[in-house]
Amino acid sequence: MGFWTLVEGLLLFANALAILNEDRFLAPRRWTLLEIQGRRNTLKGQIIGLIHACQYLRLPLIILNIIAICSKLVFG
Repeated sequence: MGFWTLVEGLLLFANALAILNEDRFLAPRRWTLLEIQGRRNTLKGQIIGLIHACQYLRLPLIILNIIAICSKLVFG
């Protein structure tokens, strides 16, 4: 496994977190920021923070996806 494969895997993981719908998926499971207000250092709090960070940074994810797609088209 090369470095580029690892970067692509992390990009796909970030895309998966970015498309999670808070109303449909996260709220019924109580995975919102309001549920963990005082407990951000727990594992659940860290995961919820990561999900919200990926959702907040959608524009950079789009740009990184375009770069990854173009590099795959050029270099195979």
